[in-house]
Amino acid sequence: MTGHDTNRQLQLTALRGIPLVAGGDDLTAIILHGVEVSGLALQPGDALVIAQKIVSKAERRSVALAEVTPSVRALELAARTDKDPRLIELILRESNEVVRARQGVIIVEQRCGVVMANAGIDASNVGGDDAQVLLLPEDADATCAHLRAEIAERTGCAVAVLINDSIGRAWRNGTVGTALGSAGLHALYDARGRRDLFGRELRATEIGAADEIAAAASILMGAADEARPVVHVRGLPTEWLGSGTAGDLIRARERDLFR
Repeated sequence: MTGHDTNRQLQLTALRGIPLVAGGDDLTAIILHGVEVSGLALQPGDALVIAQKIVSKAERRSVALAEVTPSVRALELAARTDKDPRLIELILRESNEVVRARQGVIIVEQRCGVVMANAGIDASNVGGDDAQVLLLPEDADATCAHLRAEIAERTGCAVAVLINDSIGRAWRNGTVGTALGSAGLHALYDARGRRDLFGRELRATEIGAADEIAAAASILMGAADEARPVVHVRGLPTEWLGSGTAGDLIRARERDLFR
């Protein structure tokens, strides 16, 4: 396919039949059931985008705040930010560093390297009472690689797998679907050396392919009570398929102008 094709299509389908996920559930089986009941059959080049929440639930990343004892530093930050010191303690445990903190807001570099609010810890759609919160997956890239391998083993079809979450950005209002994990994809696609419509060589263009896919899937997933946590994607540019992880999208600290 070339850039001049006019019939290129991208098809996204929110899978039906995905139940509420609990700790220890077989996500591969759940996803493949959703593919089947949605009338789909996986093909090479497809991608599956999975909401972070169901991955964290399956990996038993839920924590009861009542079981958390705040440290001295957590108590100090809680006073500055007007947040629950037990939540602050979890944020500190899940972070490499605190980037910014003021009343109502704490921005950190989460252990995976992504800069985000609250280390991605959230209480929405967790279930139970307000004292239950959900942490991000231990290693979203590793989870994607594992799910991709299991799906290939059970179906004979290799697809790309992504885990996404809604994350804010330093320079824009609002959250956008972002890839926390990726496998089977050039998450950061290097377009340098290609030519534009006028034959000029691209010298600086790198595309956050995994983030673009994650954002598109988030439109179908929603952010409230939609209950559509897995999206099937067909029609991706073939040049985006390959090796890479979401870690490739993280800007090195020395090149990060916002820190």
